[in-house]
Amino acid sequence: MNIRKAVITAGGRGIRLYPAWDTVQKAMLPFIDRDGLNKPAIQIIAEEALDSGIEEICVVCAPGDETRYRERFEALRNNLLAAYQGVDWAQKQEERLDNLLKRLHFATQETPLGYGHAVYSAKRFVGKEPFLLLLGDHLYISHIKGKRCARQLIDLAIREECSVAAVQATPEHLVRHYGTVGGKRESRIQGVYYIERILEKPTLSQAELELHVPGLRMGHYLCFFGMHVLNHTLFDILEESINKIDDKQGEIQLTPALEELARQEKYLALELKGFRYDIGARFGLMKAQLALALAGVDHDEALTELVALLAETKRCKIDESGG
Repeated sequence: MNIRKAVITAGGRGIRLYPAWDTVQKAMLPFIDRDGLNKPAIQIIAEEALDSGIEEICVVCAPGDETRYRERFEALRNNLLAAYQGVDWAQKQEERLDNLLKRLHFATQETPLGYGHAVYSAKRFVGKEPFLLLLGDHLYISHIKGKRCARQLIDLAIREECSVAAVQATPEHLVRHYGTVGGKRESRIQGVYYIERILEKPTLSQAELELHVPGLRMGHYLCFFGMHVLNHTLFDILEESINKIDDKQGEIQLTPALEELARQEKYLALELKGFRYDIGARFGLMKAQLALALAGVDHDEALTELVALLAETKRCKIDESGG
């Protein structure tokens, strides 16, 4: 199995980030990455793929967004060289942007008919190859030095020659936010499970009844991490669902298609050594930025600023109470 293509879904308007989404695409929101460079979120996600061995990337976007992405990336690259000519960090960022633009493709989701439909929009780009799927509003940080989260996933998919979902053991009170899987352990490989059941954002009672995983620590469930390696046969499953919708009413979700994929062929879940950060969640932007800073070259500065902020907040509380 050779995995050289990635799909990033970025067609949503990011309404959870109102009012920012009204002026800038959420995928273009800036973050200081682990290498100290200021980058749009979509670049950080794309580099997750490129640094994991991916050769070509397709961004699934809303109508008209391809032009906006290309113009903004090209303007960013050109402006860096014009404003910071000869500066080392600007040169590095320009090289990264140039490499990304050479590998970047786009697929338009003409109508917002659900996440499954967004993935299906990349069918022509993927062809008959397996592919890496990433979310356009999740940033990923690996706990293994020198090995990205996506690389962990790709390595298992190649080894086992099958589709693999990244999962994370998640406290029970959070399962309502994620797709959640049930299954049994793969005895040969630590942290790997055979997927038998998938529910999208289940209630706790549903999770207790249908998604228990033997051996997982008490009060935790396996929730999607926001990345998958998938066989191209997924598109056949999605196409069947799309053809059943009359006049394109309703939505095509990915979770039922993934569960059907698990019924048809081997589909594993890998408990990744890393963490995901949803930038659209409440305080998601803040948590993602802090995590990136603490995991990179700015660790000491970020930690110092965080401690100073906490101390300042504590002093204000004391002053308010008159203590």
